Amino acid sequence: MVYTITLNPALDYEVLVDGFQAGGLNRTSQEHLHFGGKGVNVSTVLHNLGVETTALGFVAGFTGRALEDGLKARGIPTDFIWLEEGLTRVNVKIRSGGGAGETEINSQGPAIPPPALEALLQKLDRLSAGDVLVLAGSLPAGLPGGVYRTILARVDGRGVLTVVDAARDLLRGVLPCRPFLIKPNSAELGDLFGKDSLSEEEILSCARALQAQGARNILVSLAGDGSLLLDERGACRRLGVPPGTVRHTVGAGDSMVAGFLAGWLSTGDYAAAHRMGAAAGSATAFSEGLASGEEIRKLLPAF
Repeated sequence: MVYTITLNPALDYEVLVDGFQAGGLNRTSQEHLHFGGKGVNVSTVLHNLGVETTALGFVAGFTGRALEDGLKARGIPTDFIWLEEGLTRVNVKIRSGGGAGETEINSQGPAIPPPALEALLQKLDRLSAGDVLVLAGSLPAGLPGGVYRTILARVDGRGVLTVVDAARDLLRGVLPCRPFLIKPNSAELGDLFGKDSLSEEEILSCARALQAQGARNILVSLAGDGSLLLDERGACRRLGVPPGTVRHTVGAGDSMVAGFLAGWLSTGDYAAAHRMGAAAGSATAFSEGLASGEEIRKLLPAF
């Protein structure tokens, strides 16, 4: 079973606005509502690939009810903790055909009181050897900066494979826990090492440094330049992207994590896992939402 934790899930309201102008009146030409948050995205794509998964995290208010009901309607199991106050956040993603690119407005989310965090930790006590735990995304208000490390410590010694997709101190703080996989993108990798941009050689050097600090496998997403995998057996693999039209990038990195895990769980082979991860990330980038299993498998031969 793959369990995902999204401490700050969201409803992602994505709109296409032709010729978007800041400060002016804009009208949408397309609208899409996605059930999001990084861990939720991972669970969704895993489910699409036929991998057993459960989404954990915190929800609140009528937006939280919409999120939970929407996932259940799609057959995705959830075990959320309900908060007494606040609202599950709504994030706005604005795409424009007029050269403005993609603009994101992410809400803060509800505060998480200590009893709610303890309730989540108790849920993790049921995990055992062979299970996978994915931690992904930002922290809502009220949680300490070391919460990811606290969560990994809770499952330590039980044979649970842990995956972390986070930025800055959240990621750096879990490295001593030896996570099975981390997935920074190139910008996050540069941020960790104080560089605005990284060459190909620098990307590999930074990945090796993170491995030396504890990460077992490092999967770096490089947007239109593909991805790089440095695995715990010492191999470095580089994959590009297949031809296709990028429709949006929201969830592409999360899809890559899901595809990697699906490939690893079915084969135990890092090269196969990387190919499935690359196919899943690209398939989502070429889709209007998170990719279906069929869309992912259709792209797999390109890798």
